[in-house]
Amino acid sequence: MLDIAAELHRWAGQGRDFAVATVVAVGGSAPRTPGAALAVDADGTAVGSVSGGCVEGAVYDLCRQALADGVPVRERFGYSDDDAFAVGLTCGGVIEVLVVPVRAADPVRAVYAAALAAAADGSAAALARVVSGPRDLLGRALLVRPDGSCEGSLGGPPELDGTAAAEARALLDAGRTDLVGVGADGARCGAPLDLLVESALPAPRMIVFGAVDFASALVRAGKFLGYHVTVCDARPVFATRARFPEADEIVVDWPHRYLESTRVDGRTVLCVLTHDPKFDVPLLRLALRLPVAYVGAMGSRRTHLDRLGRLREEGLGEPELARLRSPIGLDLGARTPEETALSIAAEIVAVRRGGSGVPLTGAHTPIHHDAAPGASRRVGSAL
Repeated sequence: MLDIAAELHRWAGQGRDFAVATVVAVGGSAPRTPGAALAVDADGTAVGSVSGGCVEGAVYDLCRQALADGVPVRERFGYSDDDAFAVGLTCGGVIEVLVVPVRAADPVRAVYAAALAAAADGSAAALARVVSGPRDLLGRALLVRPDGSCEGSLGGPPELDGTAAAEARALLDAGRTDLVGVGADGARCGAPLDLLVESALPAPRMIVFGAVDFASALVRAGKFLGYHVTVCDARPVFATRARFPEADEIVVDWPHRYLESTRVDGRTVLCVLTHDPKFDVPLLRLALRLPVAYVGAMGSRRTHLDRLGRLREEGLGEPELARLRSPIGLDLGARTPEETALSIAAEIVAVRRGGSGVPLTGAHTPIHHDAAPGASRRVGSAL
């Protein structure tokens, strides 16, 4: 649900009633992961997706029904061998969807509104919801913030909220959305409940070093992928808002000095487009020792070999050098800045999702990869 938080936050602020259908479990070649959502308001306006199109019509109807009767429902959709035109996933996968009404008088309204506000604002928060168990608990929600403060309740004993909060904080720290099994009394040995914990985090960072023409196209690609994009260059004549109107930040500083002073984490991607040793070497010497998701550097193969030699002279070892994606991007035959940006963005996605980068035609590789190691793909029986 938090993947469409911006629009749902607007709906909540306008006082609209709506129902949210959220993918809670998947199996096989399902097109969306747990947490993907479709919402429908009282006027029939829809936003989001749970399947990329296969079962949207049926889920839309479930949302309309939940708004009318106020009853949450969990439904399972899979491929029908008997009737290829029946409602189901033609990709052969299976998804389970929880549909919850969010009306003005519903107990979950305030908790959902607070979770949507946090996610839309870019704040860190986790939303834990009961997705299987006693019907009177279905859809109940607990909002958990990084400092441990909570809002709402899952409707059981206090121990249940305590256990759910601890599980949610652990997943929030890891930036993961997942299913968690707990006991209805808060203990692992009690009657089973399944909780879907959705984590909302600030947008991951993309830092583009080098205010060159290729950088402008890469900024647009980074924004399209949902990154908070910073452009850094030591030359004030090039690092300007006029050249990079879509960047979130423009920094005039030596690249390595800025990288030393700014916040990065395990989701940050660093794209070095300067291909100038006086900028690249000090920057990469630092970047390749940071716990970031991706480090790529532009340049020819000759430039790459020269760069490796300089970095070895600076004391970097082979494991550190092996982290460097250079020449940057996938082999698409790119020439223009836009094509090059697409090549770089494709490599970033492949690294993030564990893709191979090979054509899917004729390949024996999965089409969809898990969003994160350990992400739930469990499918149980529908309630």
